[in-house]
Order: sequence, then structure tokens, then C-alpha cells
Amino acid sequence: MADLENPGDGDHGDHVVLVDHDGRRLGTWPRSTVHTEETPLHLAFSCYVLDDAGRLLMTRRALSKRTWPGVWTNSFCGHVRWQETAEEALHRHARHELGLRVVDVELVLPDFRYRAVDASGVVEHEICPVYVARAGGDVEPNPDEVVELAWARPDDVTAAAAAAPWGFSPWMVEQLRAFDAAGRPLGRA
Repeated sequence: MADLENPGDGDHGDHVVLVDHDGRRLGTWPRSTVHTEETPLHLAFSCYVLDDAGRLLMTRRALSKRTWPGVWTNSFCGHVRWQETAEEALHRHARHELGLRVVDVELVLPDFRYRAVDASGVVEHEICPVYVARAGGDVEPNPDEVVELAWARPDDVTAAAAAAPWGFSPWMVEQLRAFDAAGRPLGRA
């Protein structure tokens, strides 16, 4: 990769924030070119959205996605921009991907990070805090992001991901295990 962009005070459009192993921000890189076979460590987040009945919103990634197209995953994920916190990025992505306002946002796995390789060889490599939130309205998925959605009981989703991990995004499978390891099964207060 060439030199990092120096973000300064300007906005470099759609970018990711590259970080060192300790999570210190180093600079930005265009999102359109950062995901390769040697993707550097960068900032992201994941969010699991529950409805008032305690059901989990599952989404199936759009078929046009560069990595893991058509795979079932958690409610939504995204990248953090240079001058954003992860929670600010979460609210921005909820509106963009799902047309959704989220409420009661709670950081559950603050130190989650992972590295996964797609079947095409493209790598995801992220420091990715994980949140749980409640839906604050109806879902109107963006077809560029989501091809299908479903509401399911969290226990059923966890059992399905354990039985058939290849049917879900690798970050979701790892996050569900981390919820259990932290003594915080998804969907339980």
C-alpha cells in the first residue's frame, strides 16, 4: 500500500481509519481499495438489533458486496470515519443500511477484534467493538447493502451459527461465541 492519507481537518470521503495493534489511529485509506489479500488493521463496529419482543434482526448481505456476498450476518456493521466515534458510525450506518433509528445502544464487547479471509482471498482485519441496540422504528433495508432480512429468536440464531458456522459471516460466529464467553448471551440483559 502507498502512504496513508493525512486526514487533517478535511473529509476524505468514504474511507477507513487504519490503526496500530493498540488501536491508535494512524491515518485513512479509501474504503474502495483497502480490502485486499493484505488488508491492514482498521476500525469498524458491529451491531445486533433487537425488537420489543426480543427477536434479533438478521440480515443477508447484498449479492454485490465484495466480501461475503449473500451471507447471513448480524443486523449491520460498518467502518468508523476519521472524526467519528464507533457509536456515531453506528447511528450513521443504521440509517444508511436499514433506514432505521436505533435506541438503547449498549457496548457489550468493547475489545472484539478479528481477522477473516473470504473465499476470494480478500481479508477483513478489524478492531470491531460490538453493540446491542433496540429498533426505534420500522426497517427499510438499502438494497445495495441488504438482500434479505429476518427476525429470529437469539437462542435459535446462536444454535444455528454453532451448528453450521459456514452459513454465517465469520465475525458474527466469533461474536456470538464471545457473548457467551463474557457471560452475556445475546438477547439477555
